[in-house]
Amino acid sequence: MQRLVGAIEQYNETEKQKTGQSAYEHLIYRVKGVDSMEEKCRRKGLPVDAVSALHTIHDAIGLRIVCRFLSDIERNIADIRQIPGCTIIQEKDYICNVKPNGYRSYHMILRLEMPFADVEGHQPGIFYAEIQLRTIAMDSWASLEHEMKYKHEIRNPELIGRELKRCADELAACDLSMETIRKLIREA
Repeated sequence: MQRLVGAIEQYNETEKQKTGQSAYEHLIYRVKGVDSMEEKCRRKGLPVDAVSALHTIHDAIGLRIVCRFLSDIERNIADIRQIPGCTIIQEKDYICNVKPNGYRSYHMILRLEMPFADVEGHQPGIFYAEIQLRTIAMDSWASLEHEMKYKHEIRNPELIGRELKRCADELAACDLSMETIRKLIREA
């Protein structure tokens, strides 16, 4: 994970030196815990073992890149495509193809080749990571939706779901407006 994080931080530093602007607002990452991976293996009907957790399921390593503007997401995607030893094996664009509840984000599953053994003993090893790219507005919304989803005793979940969807649409409109304003400023 440190090599991938280092590559992302490096292109951010390069962007700062080149333009004076960061490529993203912040980067967070985690390795999913054992209990969480075991539960996911069971839920998917997979053997509860390291191969299932690290090779069949591809999100044991997770990164989230939070950007200020929509165009920053596009720039980060382009930069990720250039990381050596990294192959994108799946992409899901929930920004253009919004989920029914209003969720927006761009997801990538990466296949990473590393110079050390993987769970199956192959060297170089193959590892997988999921990256989610969002704007600040999308990230704020997703945090609130996550809280609702995992808090089991909520009064009026239908009302809250409708309000969350309305807010997601409003935030998406704000993201577009902010992008337009940014372009106008840069053209001036």
